[in-house]
Amino acid sequence: MLVLAIDTSAVASAALLKSHGDDGRAEVLESFSSAETNTHAEVLAPAIEGILAQAGVAGADVDRIVVGVGPGPFTGLRVGIATARTLGFAWGVPVDGVASLDAVAWDAASDPAGAPRGDFTVATDARRRELYWARYAPDGGLLDGPHVSAAESLPAGPVYGRGAGLYAERLAAVGATAVEAFAGRQPHAASLGASALARLARGRELLPTTPLYLRESDAKVPAAMKPRGLAP
Repeated sequence: MLVLAIDTSAVASAALLKSHGDDGRAEVLESFSSAETNTHAEVLAPAIEGILAQAGVAGADVDRIVVGVGPGPFTGLRVGIATARTLGFAWGVPVDGVASLDAVAWDAASDPAGAPRGDFTVATDARRRELYWARYAPDGGLLDGPHVSAAESLPAGPVYGRGAGLYAERLAAVGATAVEAFAGRQPHAASLGASALARLARGRELLPTTPLYLRESDAKVPAAMKPRGLAP
């Protein structure tokens, strides 16, 4: 099965994966990740076109699309989800959602240098001096979340992801420890796709493509202008 994975919860990333058998094992054929967090609309579509061309695959050959549904900022998530839905419609393939934090949890649970021995937390930057976070079992299975809050609200224990690197001192004050090797880790489509395939192999359902914003947008609809009185 060929799977196109997309995530724009932080940086823009895309990956083409091929599953092997029914055990959830996956090979990453091609992948892309931007270096910026504000160029999603410009780079995502050309990147997807590029990785398909490099793999010698047409859109009609893709069997499934999975997309990160956050949590993340409004604009970034819209770009990824809209792209996934559009391609799914054009190619006639199913589109499913995956929590973006699951990608970092997958990386942590698969870390050859030492996977977590107990429950752990994944945290990414939510701006406003807050974190998006969720709690996971040692195998990467979701236990609680996602949430958005100040660093001081996170549970004690190891914390993986860029959010941990940003607020290591504040986390330490409440007994949470930033895992140094993952202090800059962002969700990536390749890991998102791998976690989705593993979940499907276990007979578990994926999410709908509804974005997980967790809080209201900064953008506000302006109040209607009051009619001006007639001049005397």
